[in-house]
Amino acid sequence: MVASQTGIQRLVIAAHKIESTGTAEDCLRAQHYGFLARMLAAAPSAETLAELAGIEGDDTVLGKAYDALARAAAATTAKQVEKEFFELFIGVGRGELLPYTSFYLTGFLNERPLANLRADLARLGIARAEGRHEPEDHLALLFEVMAGMAHGVIDGDQRAFFDRHIAPWAAQFFDDLAIAPSARFYRALAEIGRLFMDIEARAFALAR
Repeated sequence: MVASQTGIQRLVIAAHKIESTGTAEDCLRAQHYGFLARMLAAAPSAETLAELAGIEGDDTVLGKAYDALARAAAATTAKQVEKEFFELFIGVGRGELLPYTSFYLTGFLNERPLANLRADLARLGIARAEGRHEPEDHLALLFEVMAGMAHGVIDGDQRAFFDRHIAPWAAQFFDDLAIAPSARFYRALAEIGRLFMDIEARAFALAR
């Protein structure tokens, strides 16, 4: 399963700084998942934006999307992105987008998809961290799980988890993020997410 070779490999900004037992290709996939998880979990710091601004993508479509993200990172500030993150995902009452499986599949939070995910996480031996109160079906957490499985530190069926909890809605979320009124820096991230979800879906389909 091959993801595009891009400048993201040069950055030590993956969500999981752990010793991987996966293949080189799986390690690269884990970096993509970890990076997307980090960007969706919190607004990037000034240090992270500076690192992102230095990315050099390759000639692939995904590589060019990382180039666009680098330009977006160079053209903004941590304070601006923090405000953008708030408007997109938190808001006064609620943000412009709700990156939760239950919401995208049912229109409501805390519905059956969350219960199904919790059952699967329990089978994987994964529990919500103490003090973390948001529902587990946030896309950032799902990507963290995929990163862990790709690294080989979580023993699970990657394709089954992707098909059950990510494939039905993640691409639509990134499409929505790309056109969200407040999205600027995150519009560039949305393109990376959309392309990576397509790469993963195609690769898992070919592996059947």
